Amino acid sequence: MHTHRRVVGLLSGTLLLGFVGAVPAHAEGSRTTYFTGWRHGHESSRWNDNNRDGVSTSVTLSGCSTDGAEGFTKANLKLWKNRDFLPDSDKGTRKNRCGRSAWGDQSSGKYYFELFGFTTGGTMSARKVVIKY
Repeated sequence: MHTHRRVVGLLSGTLLLGFVGAVPAHAEGSRTTYFTGWRHGHESSRWNDNNRDGVSTSVTLSGCSTDGAEGFTKANLKLWKNRDFLPDSDKGTRKNRCGRSAWGDQSSGKYYFELFGFTTGGTMSARKVVIKY
């Protein structure tokens, strides 16, 4: 009986350590910012992704507006990988309707997004921009 208690206690302790040691996956990095009066082709600042996780690189916009008469409908965001001494690498364009755009897990390097276009008007603003990588 004494041995049975030890085995049960040992197993319980191991299971408890397994749960306590389990850490949820978090983005390696993120930043929150905004932009005002951006024109087509405007670029964000760069960020460095060390690829220490499996988190998808994403840009989330909220509070979007344009100076166009018809207002904001959608924006096209393009993710770029900055490459020294070579042309930057185009990682694809995503349509953003003032929400989240994702490009999947990216390799390590320096990245930025470009406001590749938007509907109506000459300038666009977003009250909040969250970049996760």
